[in-house]
Amino acid sequence: MDRMVAVIDIGMTNKKVAVYDRKLRMLDSASRCFEPLIIDGLEAHDLEGMEEWFLDTLAAFGRRFAIGAIAVSSLGATQVCVGADGKPSAPCLYYTHEPGEAFQERFYALAGDPEKLQAVTGTPRLSALINPAKALLFMQERFPGALERTAQVLNFPQYWGYRLTGQYGVEGTYIANHSYLWDWQTEGYSSVAAALGVRDKMPSPLRKSWDVLGRLRPELAKRTGLSSEVIVTMGIHDSNASLLPHLAKRRGSDFVLNSTGTWCVIMHPQSRYGFEPGELGKVVFFNRSAYLEPVKTAIFLGGMEYERWSSLIGKITGAKPRDPGASAYPSLFRDQACFILPELVPGSGQFPGSKARAVEGGKSYLFEDIESGRAQPAFMQDPAKAMATLNASLAIQTLVALGRAGLKPGTELYTEGGFRNNRDYNGLLAAALPDNQVRLTDIAEATAMGAAMTAIAAMEGCAPDALSDRFEVSYIGVPPMADAEGFAAYGLAWHELIRSST
Repeated sequence: MDRMVAVIDIGMTNKKVAVYDRKLRMLDSASRCFEPLIIDGLEAHDLEGMEEWFLDTLAAFGRRFAIGAIAVSSLGATQVCVGADGKPSAPCLYYTHEPGEAFQERFYALAGDPEKLQAVTGTPRLSALINPAKALLFMQERFPGALERTAQVLNFPQYWGYRLTGQYGVEGTYIANHSYLWDWQTEGYSSVAAALGVRDKMPSPLRKSWDVLGRLRPELAKRTGLSSEVIVTMGIHDSNASLLPHLAKRRGSDFVLNSTGTWCVIMHPQSRYGFEPGELGKVVFFNRSAYLEPVKTAIFLGGMEYERWSSLIGKITGAKPRDPGASAYPSLFRDQACFILPELVPGSGQFPGSKARAVEGGKSYLFEDIESGRAQPAFMQDPAKAMATLNASLAIQTLVALGRAGLKPGTELYTEGGFRNNRDYNGLLAAALPDNQVRLTDIAEATAMGAAMTAIAAMEGCAPDALSDRFEVSYIGVPPMADAEGFAAYGLAWHELIRSST
């Protein structure tokens, strides 16, 4: 019987288990949302609840499919400290927790100058606990004794691999992703890992995402009904999983992937590691592809911005948010009176000094004031104008991120994920980038598919690009938005508002 592969795909709230055949066709999937646990006033992942559901779901699929391999992909910036007993030695906290500026300064006093760290570790200064090294310091401060009880610090995909196999490991797509924990120059754990006292508590050597971590633990094979010969791969960071199908198809081509979900993750595969003059201190970084090659990256919370602003627009207008169409933009760009500015999570994107707000006629309205009803710009009562203003803001933020990721004339741009369905957003990008082909991809579940590729590659003993003839990807051209000639001038006014308030 032909063996299938199972993928455990872990998002911030939505978790999924999917089954793929060797032709990379999804045969079935199940998903569930998990609310955070509140531990000592902090949001934490429900690891026990997730594990029970993963095993139950694997058991259900195992009764229908012959599963030969399991791969795990997960959200970033998340680690689990594991004690000698194999259990977490501290809560697995949400990376969205902001411990305050005093904590951030304590971290850099310990770790070193942010720009020097960026040059060595490829990591920019981000807010909250989005730099995983910060979460390790926060754990030490908030949960005294936890580090002493910790035997291994595991990245999130490898934690789940450990729970499945009993084996420790580390792979490149996760550890090198804005963590401060990996040194690109020495190809080993960084001085920050040493300063935190965790360098000797982290696995080695660095491995590829399709390497085999181990086989299913016998007790879990019995629990799920799966074979004890089922292999479990090293795991992969979710954004790099979504990049993998394109690397397999387009490796050697100059392209940027705009992977859109809660985060917009702009990824530009490179031939070498290194920042250009003036880039240090900006929100641009390097992570590693599944092939352990450098990927220049810029991020912002585009999906979150869209969801929260559009929900607010719907609440104010009583209308279901939708793209207003090209006719809503000429007057917006001509008048330059209405703007929406980032960031809902300060320090998370390309404009770390900016506060989320709307501007109308030169007057600013903070997002929280609009949300609470304390203030309201008039344009927010017009659903077409409000949504056009939001789409323009997201497109401008994307253009900045693309520039920082090294987009140049001739580089192709592929948009994937939720924003594939936002016609106006993509039309604005195409209008602003006449020297680039702007395309939409047709991969509906790119993260899960990329993870499935690693599992199949592990089963067959090959690299993922050997699977490129088993699937097709359509790259659908995006026509530029008509009547968008005022967009560039509007963008300059948008940037001037950012500069004048930061």
